[in-house]
Formats: sequence, C-alpha cells, structure tokens
Amino acid sequence: RELIDGIVFNMSPAPSRRHQEIFGILFNLFFNYLTDKKCRVYGAPFDVRFPDSHEEDEAITTVVQPDILVVCDESKLDDRGMKGPPDLIIEITSPATSHLDLKEKFDLYERHGVKEYWIVHPYEETVMLNLLGSDGEYQKAKLFAGDDKIEVSIFKDLIIDLNVVFDRNKNKSLPSQ
Repeated sequence: RELIDGIVFNMSPAPSRRHQEIFGILFNLFFNYLTDKKCRVYGAPFDVRFPDSHEEDEAITTVVQPDILVVCDESKLDDRGMKGPPDLIIEITSPATSHLDLKEKFDLYERHGVKEYWIVHPYEETVMLNLLGSDGEYQKAKLFAGDDKIEVSIFKDLIIDLNVVFDRNKNKSLPSQ
C-alpha cells in the first residue's frame, strides 16, 4: 500500500512476470553503472517519505514505493528508507497502477522536485520520460520506443538501450557499463 496526501492506494498483489523482467534489467543497468559512485539505486519495496514543509516522520501523509529510484544525497537515507525526493524514479505500469503512475504520482513527484521520472509501459514497450525544468514543472514528456536509446539526464555518460530493457535481442548480453 502507498499513502499519497493521506489517501491510501492499494497496489497490485503481485507484479506480472513481464514487469519483473523489465524491473530486473533496469535495476541491473543502474546498479552496475553506479558501482564505485556516490549515488545508489533501490527497488521496491523501499519507502520514500515526502514531508510537507517540516513534518515529523510520524505526521508524514505521503509514503510511496517506486519500482526503482536513484538517490545521490546520502543524508536523505535512513533505516526506514528515505525522506525527500530521489533524483530519479522509474515506475513500471500495470493495468491496475497506470492511472496512479500517470496522474497522482506524476503530480506528486513534480511537486516534490524529482528531477527525472520515467513511466515504463511494458507491453507497449515505451518509456515516457519527464524532466523537471528550472520552473519546478515537468517539461513536455519525451516518448521513447523502438530502437531508441535514453540518455539519463542526471548521468551524462549513462545511455539505456530500449532493445536491452525490453529484451528484444535474446542473444544480446547485458552491457556491463
């Protein structure tokens, strides 16, 4: 379950096999890239608490569990997960969560300053990339599909190949980066 502005959202009981495959590939790509770097990648279940102003932990009314997140500010991490916005969030949609990912979480992540928000559509094999502008709002979303490669904005030298993410080339091994 997740809590957004005091409203409880029940999550899907078990992600699909396709969701788990894409999750594993993306997590692996980020994990391998971040080896020996200060940023860290985490996967659900991992609580991200979004306080309003100076709320104490017990009073926080928004706690979500993104599929994948990257955090570069270690001061936000604690034994309960993290408090404040990650630098990057990836949500892999399912029929049960797509409205939540596209609307409520989009608004939430924008409001709290998540720099980069990916919405992965596993069956359409697309990624909608939202980048936070200097005005604090997400710029027009960029849609990636087919043979596209995504340049991760928070890491200028990390490029994610959608052929790898969607496992289109079964004989192609994962890049070690």
